[in-house]
Amino acid sequence: MNGIKMPSNILLLSIRPKYAKKIFEGNKKVELRRVRTRLDKGDLVLVYASSPQKALIGSFEVDRILEIPIQKFPEDLNKIWNKVSKKAEISRQEFDIYYAGASLCVCIFLKNVQLLPTPINLTRLREEFSDFRPPQSYHYLTENEFKMIKYIAQNNTCSVSDY
Repeated sequence: MNGIKMPSNILLLSIRPKYAKKIFEGNKKVELRRVRTRLDKGDLVLVYASSPQKALIGSFEVDRILEIPIQKFPEDLNKIWNKVSKKAEISRQEFDIYYAGASLCVCIFLKNVQLLPTPINLTRLREEFSDFRPPQSYHYLTENEFKMIKYIAQNNTCSVSDY
């Protein structure tokens, strides 16, 4: 996160650890969501790996957003699946379960993926940023919140309690 200029929107996004790992391994190139965001090309997303990891682990820049209404099941989902299946790193079964009953598919295409040298665990985030609450899905960060997280990332060291 060093040297990152202030984008228009900064989103703190909770992602299950197994999918977050795939992002930072370079395999997952699109994040799928059921809810529209205000993200646009060039915006920044900070990745919070949810339980059991509970840590801020990195970031990515938004390459582009694709929002697709789901009106006719399964035809619409088949079209979406064909567009993202090789980039989403999920099975067809997981995809179908995730979008069951949804009215919208949001595809966030990633670029400039950066893994933090040391993850910032939830305890450390709360030590420095007492109001920090991991989002259920996502949370837009203010400029001050982003600066605080950058500061923590730059000064993050592991303590004995982290092991």
